[in-house]
Amino acid sequence: MTLIVSLILLTTKKLYAQKNLADRKIMGFISDSASQKKLDFITVNLMTDKNTVVKVDYTKEDGSFTFSGLKPVRYQVIVVGVGYKNKMINADLSDSTRLVLNLETITLSQAALGLKEVKITAAKPLVTQEVDRLSYDLQADPESKVNSVLDMMRKVPLLSVDADNTVYLKGNSDFKILINGKPSSMMERSYKDVLRSMPASSIERIEVITTPPAKYDAEGLAGIINIITNRKIDNGYNGSLNLSEKFPNGGPGLGGSFSARFGKLGMSAFGGASSFNAPLTTNSALRNTFGIEPTTLLQNGTNQSDSKNAYLGYEITYEIDTLNLLSAQLNINGSKSNGVMTQNSSLQNTQDILQNYMLRNLNNGNGSGMDAAVNYQKGFRADKNRLLTFSYRIFSYGNKQRNNIAFSERLDYNMPDYRQLNDQRFSEQTFQIDYVYPGKKLNIEAGIKAIFRDNKSDFQNWSLNNENDQFEIQPGLGNKYRNEQNVFGAYNTYQFSTKKWTFKGGARIEQTVINADFISSESSVNQNYFNVIPSVSVNRKLKGNSALNLGFTQRIQRPGIYQLNPFVDRSNPNFERTGNPNLKPSNVNDIQLAYNWSKKMSINFGVGYSFFKDLIFPVSVYDSVTNITRTSYGNTGTAKLPQSNLNINYPITKKWNFSLNARVAYGMVKGIVNDVLIKNEGLMYQISTSTGYRFDKDWRVNANLNANGPSVSLQGTSNAMVSTSFSVNKDIIKDKLSLSAAVNNPFTKYRYNRNESNGPDFAQVNNRRDYFRSFNFSVNYKFGKLKDAIKKNKRGIRNDDVQSGN
Repeated sequence: MTLIVSLILLTTKKLYAQKNLADRKIMGFISDSASQKKLDFITVNLMTDKNTVVKVDYTKEDGSFTFSGLKPVRYQVIVVGVGYKNKMINADLSDSTRLVLNLETITLSQAALGLKEVKITAAKPLVTQEVDRLSYDLQADPESKVNSVLDMMRKVPLLSVDADNTVYLKGNSDFKILINGKPSSMMERSYKDVLRSMPASSIERIEVITTPPAKYDAEGLAGIINIITNRKIDNGYNGSLNLSEKFPNGGPGLGGSFSARFGKLGMSAFGGASSFNAPLTTNSALRNTFGIEPTTLLQNGTNQSDSKNAYLGYEITYEIDTLNLLSAQLNINGSKSNGVMTQNSSLQNTQDILQNYMLRNLNNGNGSGMDAAVNYQKGFRADKNRLLTFSYRIFSYGNKQRNNIAFSERLDYNMPDYRQLNDQRFSEQTFQIDYVYPGKKLNIEAGIKAIFRDNKSDFQNWSLNNENDQFEIQPGLGNKYRNEQNVFGAYNTYQFSTKKWTFKGGARIEQTVINADFISSESSVNQNYFNVIPSVSVNRKLKGNSALNLGFTQRIQRPGIYQLNPFVDRSNPNFERTGNPNLKPSNVNDIQLAYNWSKKMSINFGVGYSFFKDLIFPVSVYDSVTNITRTSYGNTGTAKLPQSNLNINYPITKKWNFSLNARVAYGMVKGIVNDVLIKNEGLMYQISTSTGYRFDKDWRVNANLNANGPSVSLQGTSNAMVSTSFSVNKDIIKDKLSLSAAVNNPFTKYRYNRNESNGPDFAQVNNRRDYFRSFNFSVNYKFGKLKDAIKKNKRGIRNDDVQSGN
């Protein structure tokens, strides 16, 4: 069954319905002239003259392409494929009695070095839409040569990035990030560090799965972000390298990808390493408490840190025969960080200073992650698109965080110097079976999965004994914690397509069993819950290369180790943070309606409504006895979120383009804090505009403006932020070597972040000043030559049901 994946890729002239004309079509197949193998994802351009592209299509897995809704005129079909000679075919539809022109099989011969290319003037579309997702093509955006993946996410529809480099999908930070459709330990442990060090030039596209079908695990309240790397594996080899430097806030980076195929054996890899230096920044906190004895706490401090991060992903495939395929993946990553924080703290009442101290915190951390998988895919002779896949995956990561805290300049403050360690480890094993049964119009998918997870935490606290000048462990402030979580699931999905309609629907059932043990205190927490998660999406193709999408899904949020872990972080003695092992899953009902139109200009507009129940919120409570604000997590809230989004891409001229990515929402949240009902609401928005101009001799300049509005949470808000950036890149050797440079926020050296929070008996303001202005330089090099595409496992393990907690 043909999926409608090229819905907004087409950039056609509108078919005027002055007369009731029949639907004229041009169709055909593309194959290799030597092997006669059908070629997929070959670009097919439909032109009326040498400078005017009417439509663009890409061949499907069977090598087919189709142009419909055509006028009775003469066309030219130009076929462009990597590693092949371009080919032009005349296609005459001027005979008004001819409704269908079948070009049958068009063969492509392998390209020889030095041959000139046919230049196609149509711009590659940045945004495309399928029935359940949007895709942003990074290779079609010239800024991908100079920016990281994290930077480019600001331009992706429905995504935004705040001042702390936290990514939001539809305004929500609870989502899953997949790499090539599979989860990765590097994204579970610290997605910010990896995305910040990953060059966008090594990424093919970013998919935003707005209505995840039932085959995906139910976790991720907002949806799924799927990052597709440049890993097209053909006979021969190819690769890319990226060298970059960012300062003063940043550092050097190296990244790249490599693909190769030798007969039935294929492999691909991507990896990178970076160093990130955060120069000295300042911060402050002001807390006012109310009641019988009101107090004011004022803290002023500095922070400086540096970190190093590296990652490597590898995949190997072996095609036993046309019906049997083996593949395996291995991903490893690691990071180290060091930081110094100083802080002057003063607590006073209406008349006197009650307490004062100077704190110095030397902190460091290191983490590592690994995941490996093996997949066996079996096809069937009756239909090679019918697939049965068996998959196994093992996955683990760990983090160690240490804080060494010393006090000076004390006034009525007797807490001794102390050290704290939090050692967290996560592992899981997954077994999965998937079955795909395609039909002419109906496609059926089904599968079962079992996930066995093991979360561990060992947190300890040592205090300085002034008598012997030794640090001694404090048993009452530490614990060993273990959380076992087993998830058993099954799904069934149906997709039905006609000429104008595509329907996709299904359901997923999941049983979750949790056993949590506090080993040191000999106590436990046990939970067992069952979920049925429906998912429905509909696509209606309209005239003029436009379409409507309607989607409904229910998603759940299972708390992760960061939210469950009862470790108490006392790195700031006046503000303690801890997890809550009694958390339950929360859920959301989400409905989205989108309209897509593509001609010279492409437009994506959508509206939606989300209702959250048992939402996991951070909850802050002030203790007037100890003068400490304690923050934990609780299933305390509900939220309503009506929203709309708009994405526009417009080529003003052949050399000048403009894009707009905007989202507006109104958040309404409420919940119980310290037995008091708290409500909060407000307008939220994210706007990103970009424009670029291509000069002669392969020079290109780009300018960007981003505006992030205030955020709304249960107990507070954050301030708005505006940023700008300018970039220039130059192809030294066309499609091989390029140089790029960028400046971010040239008019603003520092960024001021303000967060306000409050409770029944306190109000607090946190301010932080960070470096905002930065400069980027990068060198991109592509090498190698490819010929013939290799098969991939079409099913694999996707564990996307646990919140990352970042």
